[in-house]
Amino acid sequence: MIVVAEDDIRVDCCIAGCGPAGAMLGLLLARAGLKVLVLEKHGDFLRDFRGDTIHPSTLEILDELDLAERFLQLPHSEVSFLTARTPAGLDIDFSFRGLKTRFPFIAFVPQWDFLDFITDEAARYPGFQLKMNAEVVDLIQEGGVVRGLTYRDGTGAHKIRARLTVGADGRSSRTREAAGLRVIATSPPMDVLWFRLSRRPEEPETIAMRSGPGKAAILIDRRDYWQIGYIIPKGDAEKVRAAGLAPFRRTLAELIPDLADRVDELQEWEQVKLLTVRSDRLARWYTRGYLAIGDAAHAMSPVAGVGINIAIQDAVVAANVLWEPLRRGRISTRDLAQVQHQRELSVRLTQAVQAVIQQMFFKAVLTSVKPPLLPQKVLRALLGVPVVGDLPARFVAFGICRPHVASPALAEPAAQPGTARNAARNGTRRIAPSSFA
Repeated sequence: MIVVAEDDIRVDCCIAGCGPAGAMLGLLLARAGLKVLVLEKHGDFLRDFRGDTIHPSTLEILDELDLAERFLQLPHSEVSFLTARTPAGLDIDFSFRGLKTRFPFIAFVPQWDFLDFITDEAARYPGFQLKMNAEVVDLIQEGGVVRGLTYRDGTGAHKIRARLTVGADGRSSRTREAAGLRVIATSPPMDVLWFRLSRRPEEPETIAMRSGPGKAAILIDRRDYWQIGYIIPKGDAEKVRAAGLAPFRRTLAELIPDLADRVDELQEWEQVKLLTVRSDRLARWYTRGYLAIGDAAHAMSPVAGVGINIAIQDAVVAANVLWEPLRRGRISTRDLAQVQHQRELSVRLTQAVQAVIQQMFFKAVLTSVKPPLLPQKVLRALLGVPVVGDLPARFVAFGICRPHVASPALAEPAAQPGTARNAARNGTRRIAPSSFA
């Protein structure tokens, strides 16, 4: 039996999960003068092989908040073009340089640095609080309305009361499960094995895809090393491991000959992490008093690396729609439905495009069947047409529909960002139970 402390904590909005969606929503609502509590079950943000591609759409959102210049002072690399090698051996290039934006590049920043940056900025506003090591275990539901949630930390279980509870707790969301929302799942044909190989300073800054019969890999420049995603058929991770590390290294050397002299850096399977690829969405993102955003509302495939930016766009729209009803103290299901209405088409179209790319580039790879060369030559020719050629770059850079920040800045921030970064990494960033009493 779990004993739950009746803490007197009441906030305008309680957000479960401090990933990109939760952190950004917390910042925007605190900036609008609201009391926001964000709960993060881990003691820090230091988890590898997470999305760390900050696309032009997100950089423009940061710019609208007057944060882009300072954000880009963080150590990062910038990639202005992508290269994809089709299963037939053709190279197709996508460039961001022709896009009408101040930021014609993807910025590669470790996700923990991005989250530290956003939460440090949010901590400048008096209404924002972040509690680490706080695992959400259930929703508080009374009379068919979500009134807050229960979380567990090192001192036991506690209750938070909130006008609105937001589930930003990822693709294995506990809150959406507790809310009883129906999930519509698809079955992407692949999983990904993630690992690192060293990178030399003279090698180009790029994102590249390499493929051949029965195999494919994505290379992401991380300045000091290449982060590599080796694509395998769905559920085949154990088969690959059972075949042995030496055959795996030989396959990598054949697929990525430029890195053949470095595959011996993989000495044990512990260096290779499995990403189980999922793609799903909620039929309805909300119930009375509760809203899901980001991966909790729609798990994205890693194709094109757009998931983090889609999640941030969810947060921007949610803040735009909900800040005023929250200030009035009355959130209706119509308000929550408006968030889904503004975001759902973009999410569904993005998932559809990802599915097409998976079929076009990966189906032949995963089935070891070499596709006909002509359609891929036609595709490369079409991408050479000026307007048509910009479409893939625009999709990656901005998504289907990019929102802009409309929630106002009603709260006065502190003069300088706080020191939440080091505290968060040490797992010591906590709030007292009476902080919002």
